[in-house]
Amino acid sequence: MKSKTWLALLSLYIIWGSTYLAIFFVVETIPPFISAGIRFFISGLILLIWRKLARDPMPTRIQWRSAAIVGTLLLVGGNGLLSWSEQRIPSGVAALLIGTVPLWLVLIEALRRGGTKPNWQSILGLAIGFAGIVVLIGPIDYTGQSGRYELVGILICLLAAFLWSLGSIYSRRSDLPQSALMTTGMEMVAGSIGLFIVATLAGEWQNFSMGDISSKSMYGLVYLITIGSLIGFVSYAWLLRNAPVSLVATYAYVNPLVAILLGSLLAQESLTPRILIAAGVIIGSVVLVNYSKNSSDIQKDETANVISD
Repeated sequence: MKSKTWLALLSLYIIWGSTYLAIFFVVETIPPFISAGIRFFISGLILLIWRKLARDPMPTRIQWRSAAIVGTLLLVGGNGLLSWSEQRIPSGVAALLIGTVPLWLVLIEALRRGGTKPNWQSILGLAIGFAGIVVLIGPIDYTGQSGRYELVGILICLLAAFLWSLGSIYSRRSDLPQSALMTTGMEMVAGSIGLFIVATLAGEWQNFSMGDISSKSMYGLVYLITIGSLIGFVSYAWLLRNAPVSLVATYAYVNPLVAILLGSLLAQESLTPRILIAAGVIIGSVVLVNYSKNSSDIQKDETANVISD
Protein backbone atom coordinates (compact mmCIF):
# COMPACT_ATOMS: atom_id res chain seq x y z
CA MET A 1 0.00 0.00 0.00
CA LYS A 2 1.19 3.52 -0.76
CA SER A 3 3.10 5.27 1.99
CA LYS A 4 0.82 8.32 1.61
CA THR A 5 -2.20 6.15 2.44
CA TRP A 6 -0.56 4.77 5.56
CA LEU A 7 0.55 8.24 6.62
CA ALA A 8 -3.01 9.58 6.27
CA LEU A 9 -4.42 6.55 8.09
CA LEU A 10 -1.90 6.86 10.91
CA SER A 11 -2.70 10.56 11.30
CA LEU A 12 -6.40 9.70 11.46
CA TYR A 13 -5.78 7.11 14.17
CA ILE A 14 -3.73 9.50 16.29
CA ILE A 15 -5.65 12.73 15.64
CA TRP A 16 -9.16 11.40 16.17
CA GLY A 17 -8.00 9.19 19.00
CA SER A 18 -6.47 12.22 20.73
CA THR A 19 -9.55 14.45 20.45
CA TYR A 20 -11.14 12.74 23.46
CA LEU A 21 -8.26 13.82 25.67
CA ALA A 22 -8.32 17.31 24.16
CA ILE A 23 -12.03 17.61 24.97
CA PHE A 24 -11.28 16.39 28.51
CA PHE A 25 -8.78 19.25 28.95
CA VAL A 26 -11.04 21.84 27.31
CA VAL A 27 -14.08 21.23 29.51
CA GLU A 28 -12.00 21.67 32.64
CA THR A 29 -12.47 25.45 32.36
CA ILE A 30 -14.69 26.04 29.29
CA PRO A 31 -18.34 24.90 29.46
CA PRO A 32 -18.91 21.91 27.15
CA PHE A 33 -21.56 23.32 24.80
CA ILE A 34 -19.80 26.67 24.49
CA SER A 35 -16.47 25.02 23.70
CA ALA A 36 -18.02 22.66 21.14
CA GLY A 37 -19.91 25.57 19.55
CA ILE A 38 -16.76 27.67 19.21
CA ARG A 39 -14.84 24.72 17.79
CA PHE A 40 -17.33 23.84 15.09
CA PHE A 41 -18.30 27.40 14.17
CA ILE A 42 -14.69 28.34 13.41
CA SER A 43 -13.90 25.02 11.69
CA GLY A 44 -17.11 25.10 9.66
CA LEU A 45 -16.62 28.70 8.60
CA ILE A 46 -13.10 27.92 7.38
CA LEU A 47 -14.37 24.96 5.36
CA LEU A 48 -17.22 26.98 3.80
CA ILE A 49 -14.86 29.80 2.77
CA TRP A 50 -12.39 27.28 1.37
CA ARG A 51 -15.02 25.51 -0.71
CA LYS A 52 -16.48 28.83 -1.86
CA LEU A 53 -13.05 29.89 -3.13
CA ALA A 54 -12.76 26.47 -4.80
CA ARG A 55 -16.00 27.32 -6.63
CA ASP A 56 -18.11 24.50 -5.23
CA PRO A 57 -21.80 24.92 -6.14
CA MET A 58 -23.68 26.92 -3.53
CA PRO A 59 -26.04 24.77 -1.44
CA THR A 60 -29.79 25.08 -1.82
CA ARG A 61 -32.26 25.94 0.94
CA ILE A 62 -33.29 22.27 1.20
CA GLN A 63 -29.64 21.24 1.51
CA TRP A 64 -29.17 23.77 4.31
CA ARG A 65 -32.22 22.32 6.08
CA SER A 66 -30.81 18.81 5.77
CA ALA A 67 -27.42 19.99 7.00
CA ALA A 68 -29.08 21.67 10.00
CA ILE A 69 -30.85 18.45 10.99
CA VAL A 70 -27.76 16.31 10.55
CA GLY A 71 -25.54 18.89 12.26
CA THR A 72 -27.91 19.06 15.23
CA LEU A 73 -27.95 15.29 15.67
CA LEU A 74 -24.22 14.80 15.13
CA LEU A 75 -22.78 17.85 16.84
CA VAL A 76 -25.33 18.92 19.45
CA GLY A 77 -26.55 15.43 20.28
CA GLY A 78 -23.29 13.62 19.54
CA ASN A 79 -20.31 15.85 20.22
CA GLY A 80 -22.03 18.25 22.61
CA LEU A 81 -23.23 15.48 24.90
CA LEU A 82 -19.85 13.77 24.61
CA SER A 83 -18.18 16.98 25.81
CA TRP A 84 -20.68 17.24 28.68
CA SER A 85 -20.11 13.62 29.72
CA GLU A 86 -16.33 14.08 29.84
CA GLN A 87 -16.82 16.33 32.85
CA ARG A 88 -17.86 13.15 34.68
CA ILE A 89 -16.09 10.18 33.11
CA PRO A 90 -12.52 9.60 31.87
CA SER A 91 -11.76 10.34 28.22
CA GLY A 92 -10.78 6.72 27.54
CA VAL A 93 -14.09 5.41 28.86
CA ALA A 94 -15.94 8.02 26.77
CA ALA A 95 -14.03 6.90 23.67
CA LEU A 96 -15.02 3.28 24.31
CA LEU A 97 -18.69 4.23 24.63
CA ILE A 98 -18.62 6.38 21.48
CA GLY A 99 -16.87 3.45 19.81
CA THR A 100 -20.21 1.61 19.98
CA VAL A 101 -21.58 3.81 17.16
CA PRO A 102 -21.36 0.97 14.57
CA LEU A 103 -23.46 -1.19 16.90
CA TRP A 104 -26.15 1.49 17.21
CA LEU A 105 -26.10 1.94 13.45
CA VAL A 106 -26.93 -1.71 12.89
CA LEU A 107 -29.66 -1.63 15.55
CA ILE A 108 -31.31 1.55 14.26
CA GLU A 109 -31.16 0.33 10.68
CA ALA A 110 -32.73 -2.99 11.69
CA LEU A 111 -35.62 -1.25 13.50
CA ARG A 112 -36.22 1.33 10.78
CA ARG A 113 -39.11 0.63 8.42
CA GLY A 114 -37.59 -0.81 5.25
CA GLY A 115 -34.19 -0.96 6.88
CA THR A 116 -31.53 -3.63 6.42
CA LYS A 117 -31.93 -6.59 8.73
CA PRO A 118 -28.73 -7.83 10.39
CA ASN A 119 -27.28 -11.26 9.68
CA TRP A 120 -26.08 -13.63 12.37
CA GLN A 121 -22.65 -11.98 12.51
CA SER A 122 -24.18 -8.57 13.15
CA ILE A 123 -26.52 -9.98 15.80
CA LEU A 124 -23.61 -11.71 17.50
CA GLY A 125 -21.59 -8.50 17.30
CA LEU A 126 -24.44 -6.54 18.88
CA ALA A 127 -24.75 -9.04 21.73
CA ILE A 128 -21.01 -9.04 22.38
CA GLY A 129 -20.77 -5.25 22.16
CA PHE A 130 -23.52 -4.54 24.63
CA ALA A 131 -22.09 -7.24 26.91
CA GLY A 132 -18.88 -5.21 26.82
CA ILE A 133 -20.80 -2.16 28.00
CA VAL A 134 -22.16 -4.21 30.91
CA VAL A 135 -18.61 -5.27 31.78
CA LEU A 136 -17.54 -1.61 31.75
CA ILE A 137 -20.37 -0.09 33.80
CA GLY A 138 -22.18 -3.02 35.44
CA PRO A 139 -22.45 -3.44 39.22
CA ILE A 140 -20.53 -6.72 39.35
CA ASP A 141 -16.81 -6.59 40.12
CA TYR A 142 -15.07 -8.88 37.61
CA THR A 143 -11.46 -8.00 38.22
CA GLY A 144 -10.90 -7.17 41.88
CA GLN A 145 -11.18 -3.45 41.05
CA SER A 146 -14.66 -2.02 40.70
CA GLY A 147 -13.69 0.88 38.45
CA ARG A 148 -17.15 2.44 38.81
CA TYR A 149 -17.99 5.67 37.02
CA GLU A 150 -20.69 8.27 37.43
CA LEU A 151 -23.81 6.71 35.94
CA VAL A 152 -25.23 9.92 34.48
CA GLY A 153 -21.99 10.52 32.55
CA ILE A 154 -22.13 6.97 31.17
CA LEU A 155 -25.78 7.29 30.11
CA ILE A 156 -25.29 10.69 28.48
CA CYS A 157 -22.28 9.37 26.56
CA LEU A 158 -24.31 6.40 25.32
CA LEU A 159 -27.07 8.82 24.30
CA ALA A 160 -24.44 10.81 22.38
CA ALA A 161 -23.42 7.65 20.49
CA PHE A 162 -27.08 6.88 19.73
CA LEU A 163 -27.83 10.39 18.42
CA TRP A 164 -24.64 10.38 16.35
CA SER A 165 -25.79 7.11 14.79
CA LEU A 166 -29.28 8.49 14.20
CA GLY A 167 -27.82 11.51 12.43
CA SER A 168 -25.64 9.27 10.28
CA ILE A 169 -28.63 7.14 9.25
CA TYR A 170 -30.70 10.26 8.50
CA SER A 171 -27.95 11.76 6.36
CA ARG A 172 -27.96 8.72 4.06
CA ARG A 173 -31.21 9.84 2.44
CA SER A 174 -30.86 13.59 2.84
CA ASP A 175 -30.36 16.11 0.06
CA LEU A 176 -26.80 17.30 0.71
CA PRO A 177 -24.05 18.75 -1.55
CA GLN A 178 -21.82 16.29 -3.39
CA SER A 179 -18.73 17.91 -1.90
CA ALA A 180 -17.97 16.18 1.42
CA LEU A 181 -16.06 19.22 2.68
CA MET A 182 -18.87 21.63 1.79
CA THR A 183 -21.38 19.35 3.51
CA THR A 184 -19.19 19.11 6.59
CA GLY A 185 -18.75 22.88 6.77
CA MET A 186 -22.52 23.38 6.54
CA GLU A 187 -23.19 20.79 9.25
CA MET A 188 -20.53 22.32 11.50
CA VAL A 189 -21.90 25.86 11.21
CA ALA A 190 -25.51 24.71 11.63
CA GLY A 191 -24.55 22.46 14.54
CA SER A 192 -22.61 25.25 16.24
CA ILE A 193 -25.73 27.43 16.26
CA GLY A 194 -27.59 24.61 17.99
CA LEU A 195 -24.74 24.21 20.48
CA PHE A 196 -24.84 27.92 21.35
CA ILE A 197 -28.62 27.72 21.84
CA VAL A 198 -28.24 24.76 24.22
CA ALA A 199 -25.42 26.59 26.03
CA THR A 200 -27.79 29.55 26.55
CA LEU A 201 -30.64 27.36 27.78
CA ALA A 202 -28.26 25.54 30.14
CA GLY A 203 -27.04 28.84 31.59
CA GLU A 204 -23.43 28.24 30.53
CA TRP A 205 -22.86 31.85 29.43
CA GLN A 206 -23.76 33.15 32.90
CA ASN A 207 -20.99 31.15 34.53
CA PHE A 208 -18.44 31.59 31.75
CA SER A 209 -15.56 34.05 31.92
CA MET A 210 -12.63 34.36 29.54
CA GLY A 211 -10.39 35.00 32.52
CA ASP A 212 -11.18 31.55 33.92
CA ILE A 213 -9.85 29.69 30.87
CA SER A 214 -6.67 27.81 31.65
CA SER A 215 -3.83 27.58 29.16
CA LYS A 216 -4.39 23.83 28.95
CA SER A 217 -8.03 24.33 27.93
CA MET A 218 -7.10 27.00 25.40
CA TYR A 219 -4.42 24.81 23.81
CA GLY A 220 -6.91 21.95 23.72
CA LEU A 221 -9.50 24.10 21.95
CA VAL A 222 -7.00 25.31 19.36
CA TYR A 223 -5.94 21.70 18.81
CA LEU A 224 -9.54 20.60 18.28
CA ILE A 225 -10.19 23.39 15.77
CA THR A 226 -7.03 23.08 13.72
CA ILE A 227 -5.85 19.49 14.08
CA GLY A 228 -8.97 17.58 15.11
CA SER A 229 -11.59 19.19 12.89
CA LEU A 230 -9.59 20.43 9.90
CA ILE A 231 -6.48 18.31 9.37
CA GLY A 232 -8.21 15.19 10.68
CA PHE A 233 -11.18 15.53 8.37
CA VAL A 234 -9.09 16.45 5.31
CA SER A 235 -7.06 13.26 5.87
CA TYR A 236 -10.31 11.36 6.28
CA ALA A 237 -11.87 12.78 3.11
CA TRP A 238 -8.70 11.95 1.16
CA LEU A 239 -8.72 8.37 2.45
CA LEU A 240 -12.34 7.87 1.40
CA ARG A 241 -11.28 8.55 -2.18
CA ASN A 242 -7.99 6.70 -2.17
CA ALA A 243 -8.29 3.72 0.18
CA PRO A 244 -10.73 0.83 0.71
CA VAL A 245 -13.64 1.81 2.94
CA SER A 246 -13.06 -1.31 5.05
CA LEU A 247 -9.55 -0.03 5.83
CA VAL A 248 -10.71 3.51 6.62
CA ALA A 249 -13.41 2.10 8.92
CA THR A 250 -10.73 0.65 11.21
CA TYR A 251 -10.56 4.06 12.91
CA ALA A 252 -13.72 2.98 14.79
CA TYR A 253 -11.76 0.50 16.88
CA VAL A 254 -8.28 2.01 16.82
CA ASN A 255 -9.36 5.43 18.15
CA PRO A 256 -10.60 4.08 21.53
CA LEU A 257 -7.26 2.33 22.08
CA VAL A 258 -5.37 5.55 21.32
CA ALA A 259 -7.70 7.51 23.61
CA ILE A 260 -7.27 5.06 26.49
CA LEU A 261 -3.48 5.11 26.14
CA LEU A 262 -3.23 8.91 25.92
CA GLY A 263 -5.64 9.36 28.83
CA SER A 264 -3.50 7.10 30.97
CA LEU A 265 -0.20 8.70 29.96
CA LEU A 266 -1.15 12.39 29.87
CA ALA A 267 -4.15 12.74 32.19
CA GLN A 268 -3.30 10.06 34.75
CA GLU A 269 -6.59 8.28 34.07
CA SER A 270 -6.74 4.88 35.69
CA LEU A 271 -6.15 1.94 33.37
CA THR A 272 -7.82 -0.90 35.25
CA PRO A 273 -8.23 -4.53 34.18
CA ARG A 274 -11.94 -3.83 33.92
CA ILE A 275 -11.35 -1.16 31.27
CA LEU A 276 -8.97 -3.41 29.33
CA ILE A 277 -11.43 -6.31 29.35
CA ALA A 278 -14.30 -4.06 28.27
CA ALA A 279 -12.12 -2.53 25.55
CA GLY A 280 -11.31 -5.94 24.13
CA VAL A 281 -14.94 -7.04 24.16
CA ILE A 282 -16.38 -3.82 22.67
CA ILE A 283 -13.69 -3.37 20.02
CA GLY A 284 -13.94 -7.04 19.08
CA SER A 285 -17.70 -6.65 18.58
CA VAL A 286 -17.17 -3.61 16.36
CA VAL A 287 -14.68 -5.54 14.24
CA LEU A 288 -17.25 -8.31 13.81
CA VAL A 289 -20.03 -5.88 12.89
CA ASN A 290 -17.83 -3.93 10.49
CA TYR A 291 -16.99 -7.04 8.52
CA SER A 292 -20.43 -8.64 8.53
CA LYS A 293 -22.07 -8.72 5.12
CA ASN A 294 -25.35 -7.01 5.94
CA SER A 295 -23.75 -4.17 7.88
CA SER A 296 -21.16 -3.28 5.21
CA ASP A 297 -23.43 -0.82 3.43
CA ILE A 298 -24.38 0.84 6.71
CA GLN A 299 -20.75 1.24 7.65
CA LYS A 300 -19.93 2.79 4.28
CA ASP A 301 -22.67 5.36 4.68
CA GLU A 302 -21.69 6.09 8.26
CA THR A 303 -18.05 6.47 7.24
CA ALA A 304 -19.02 8.91 4.50
CA ASN A 305 -20.88 11.16 6.91
CA VAL A 306 -18.88 11.10 10.13
CA ILE A 307 -17.51 14.42 11.30
CA SER A 308 -14.34 14.45 13.38
CA ASP A 309 -14.84 13.46 17.02
